[in-house]
Amino acid sequence: MNRVAWGALLANSVIVQAVTFLLRPASTYQAISLDVPGGALGAIGATFAIVPLLLAIPVGGLVDRLGEKRLMVGGAVLMIGASTVFLTAAESVAGLVVANALLGAAHLACVIGQQSLVANTAAPGQLDARFGYYTFMASLGQAAGPSLIAAVAGTSVQPDTRPIFILAAAMSSALLVTSLLVPLHRRSVDQRAEARGGLVALLRTPGLGRALTTSAIILSAVDLTLVYLPALGAERELTAATVGALLTVRAVFSMASRLLLGRLSAWLGRTRLMATSIVVTAGALLVCAVPLPPAVLFLVVALMGLGLGVGQPLTMSWLTEQAPPAQRGTALSLRLAGNRVGQVLIPTTLGVAAVGTGAPGVLAATGVAVGASGLLLRGFNIDTRPPDPD
Repeated sequence: MNRVAWGALLANSVIVQAVTFLLRPASTYQAISLDVPGGALGAIGATFAIVPLLLAIPVGGLVDRLGEKRLMVGGAVLMIGASTVFLTAAESVAGLVVANALLGAAHLACVIGQQSLVANTAAPGQLDARFGYYTFMASLGQAAGPSLIAAVAGTSVQPDTRPIFILAAAMSSALLVTSLLVPLHRRSVDQRAEARGGLVALLRTPGLGRALTTSAIILSAVDLTLVYLPALGAERELTAATVGALLTVRAVFSMASRLLLGRLSAWLGRTRLMATSIVVTAGALLVCAVPLPPAVLFLVVALMGLGLGVGQPLTMSWLTEQAPPAQRGTALSLRLAGNRVGQVLIPTTLGVAAVGTGAPGVLAATGVAVGASGLLLRGFNIDTRPPDPD
């Protein structure tokens, strides 16, 4: 993939995350302006997550058969459609539900297309670095999206959402342009036939289940830190500014580790780097459960950010090299679906397990879960792709 195409892919990654993280909070503001009850806000927002969970595997099959560019262009068109529905039909709850469903489908199509394009075009030895840069740009978009709300709609308690929806529509048009600039990889008849291989056979691929489980645990740990670091701060009487700074440090160090992922992987090897990141993350989560001076807590959270930042792109590389080349899109979509399930089940399970111990107990339980995921690496080498069957 040449520089123009690679730049278009990275821009596409930033824009799709920025639009998504712009529209989702704006959707909540719009629902509040419609006097939607608090309990129903979650149901409207859940529409965004339910659609990818239902469609992830079929969409993964589509990208394997039709190619990444077609799926990314389709996702961009759906994103324009979602922005348009927000702009024209958000005065009703039904309109918000439809818009969030379209947004979820658009995000899914774009992300699976992007990840598959990285997986199928990275040069030998460059997979970790490419996924590191890709996830860095995605994180950048996630940070930029919410900040655009204040830039467009001001700092009022209840912002006017119409300018936000107009901006999202304009950005979605830019998303379509970047989608058109990525290369089209045509599938041969044999590749399309192989892409129709059974899901059960794919799940039997050595290491695939381990990678899916590891990915779900690590992503759930990221979510839990976003929820329970503020709770930990409240229990220890840390100011909101301090807690915000802690979350920022975690995010910044995660992004830094992704920028350096290629070098770290070349230095340590993928298996050792994954194991090291798991140990560092688990240790940091366990230490957070112990009363610490704020300065030490910042250091521990920085180490946690480094570990968490490595885990997600490395599991993408792991899945890419374990899956048959013609089914990489399906494998990556399985990862996304597994992540969604993990985001529901793992926090719930750990929350129940840590009843009565508060935020420190949940963080400690999360550390144990992350540490246990390291057992999935025992006796398994993820540094190289397995040999093709005869």
